[in-house]
Amino acid sequence: MNGLHAYPLSVKAVHNHRQSPTPLAGSTVEFTRPPCARVCAGRTPPRLDEETVEQRVAARLDRQEIFKRWPPPFTTFTIEESVLRRPLGGWDVHYEQLEALLRFGRLRSVELQVLPIDRKEHPSLGGPFIMLTPKGKPQVAYLEVQHISRLITDPDEVRILAARYGSIRAQALTPEESLTLIEKMLGDR
Repeated sequence: MNGLHAYPLSVKAVHNHRQSPTPLAGSTVEFTRPPCARVCAGRTPPRLDEETVEQRVAARLDRQEIFKRWPPPFTTFTIEESVLRRPLGGWDVHYEQLEALLRFGRLRSVELQVLPIDRKEHPSLGGPFIMLTPKGKPQVAYLEVQHISRLITDPDEVRILAARYGSIRAQALTPEESLTLIEKMLGDR
């Protein structure tokens, strides 16, 4: 993870924009395993053995522990609506994942926002990223695309991504509207 592992338990704020499944938290084991297995071991190179896939799934789920400590970090997530509509893992897994996101989005320390499909463009067409604010340290950013990850510590680069994140949040539905949309998706099933 190129340095990100040093931050998760010491952060006071997490801001995450996703264009693919799933946010750092709110993921079920059933939802996390299919994309990891498909990308890491199944249909898409590089193919990894089952043990490595399980280790990666466990590592992703372990990162959720940060949200169980007190006080939890202030957390914002923006996620593309198209991701929420894709039944990755099948409809039963998809339904469970939407329920998990709904529970996560209702936590007091979390603001979950959906970026609607009808937005013609937004400042993060270049990909997903995470902004972390560690205790007693400057804010950093983390990029992970196509198995390439990069921890960004340069203040100017971090400021640019922080500004992009602010613009994304401004174009997204409010947290209340986002939860209502997820509830509607659950009702449509």
